[in-house]
Amino acid sequence: MTHLLPTEAVESLDAYLAGGTGGRGLERARSIGAEATIAEVLESGLRGRGGAGFPTGRKWAAIAAQQGPTTYVVCNGAEGEPGTFKDRALIRANPYQLVEGILIAALAVGSRDVYICLKAGFDTEIERVTRAVEEFQGAGICRDCTVGIVSGPDEYLFGEEKAMLEVIEGNEPLPRWLPPHLHGLFSPAPQLGWSATRDQAQAQSGSGAVGTDDATSVAAGHESNPTLVNNVETLCNVPHILDRGASWFRSMGTEESPGTIVATVVGDVVAPDVGEVELGTPLGAVIDAVGSGLQPGRSLKAAFSGVANAVLTADAMQAPLSYEGLAAFGSGMGAAGFIVYDDTACMVDVAYHFSRFLSVESCGQCPPCKLGSSAITEHLERIETGRGTVEDIESIVGWLDNVTDGSRCYLATEEQTVVGSILRAFPSEFDEHVETGACPRRRELPMPKLVDLTGGVATYDETFWRKRPDWTYDPA
Repeated sequence: MTHLLPTEAVESLDAYLAGGTGGRGLERARSIGAEATIAEVLESGLRGRGGAGFPTGRKWAAIAAQQGPTTYVVCNGAEGEPGTFKDRALIRANPYQLVEGILIAALAVGSRDVYICLKAGFDTEIERVTRAVEEFQGAGICRDCTVGIVSGPDEYLFGEEKAMLEVIEGNEPLPRWLPPHLHGLFSPAPQLGWSATRDQAQAQSGSGAVGTDDATSVAAGHESNPTLVNNVETLCNVPHILDRGASWFRSMGTEESPGTIVATVVGDVVAPDVGEVELGTPLGAVIDAVGSGLQPGRSLKAAFSGVANAVLTADAMQAPLSYEGLAAFGSGMGAAGFIVYDDTACMVDVAYHFSRFLSVESCGQCPPCKLGSSAITEHLERIETGRGTVEDIESIVGWLDNVTDGSRCYLATEEQTVVGSILRAFPSEFDEHVETGACPRRRELPMPKLVDLTGGVATYDETFWRKRPDWTYDPA
């Protein structure tokens, strides 16, 4: 059943090619051409594994259909959502399938320049990907495009696709207004009220100055440079689909969510881990299979698929792990990074943790998001520490209605969704805090932002508690 996570890590291109499947997807894509390659991916039903679940083939087709001389492909490996480690696990296990996948994507959309984006702190992953790219180049396999590896900041928004393009261009991870398929990398076209970046685009492409009498150059000077952005796991699936066919991929999973998914399970479980499971598997079974279940004597209170979706309570453990299955329980798949809490956890504290993460990581371009999430966090801290009143709860509810106003990205919606869902699912715990002036379930909970996950041990980022809303850090 598993094809993305090998039992033993693939340590060389020779080993990858000798495994029987490595390289065959790219070979077939070159044989059948771009249009048929996109059709195969579309037929497979592969959906983006970065969180949105958008059909991959449709995204590729939309980029390929746009007119213009320049397209780009970007691999999003800036994994930073709490509870998620699957992209790093995939790169550690087999970076070669990722490189092959991005080369197939470049062929499909006609791109000669691709970028793989990783956080600068991902030392192991950067080393693994760099070596894989160099081996592909040395073997003459990577001959149709250049591959750039971008190491970016630790900020959560680096993983937001519009902000990622900004980082590639040398800027801070501040989301743009328009999505990459409308305003891509190094685009000289003005974006809404922003100035065009013609000089930058010409420098990137190596072209000369635009002459006023050269109609072709002037037209090219306003190209949007449509850019395809796919997640690491999404691209890792592509070589297998091209090699084995769409029907093979659809033989796994469900009608709306075919294939397998690489899930992370952390929190109140016996052995936090990453594992590949067939889509449609009951969520409770995934927690047992990947995380070895809860500690003896404990019962599940809540699980979160990262910090972008509503809470999943104990009665949702029979939900199929699929996009439609979790949606039926009022939540979502996200990046399949599940943070599990047992009956000893305080849900007010959990809401405070998630709200603080989002408020700190908000970039500040949209005041309702930055101010609202900060205010919600302050009210939650008051309630959790026994200083809260009914007015604090009312203020949180009021801010949740307005925090998304004018937002450039999904972060404000995450704040509204996750905090609002906890309030609705566990109202009695908020009332207990207000009535007693204390937390009845006082327990030190980590911020589940993962630095490492290996051998059943999760290492969380303790420095996050020193991070300030302006993205600087308090002294240690």
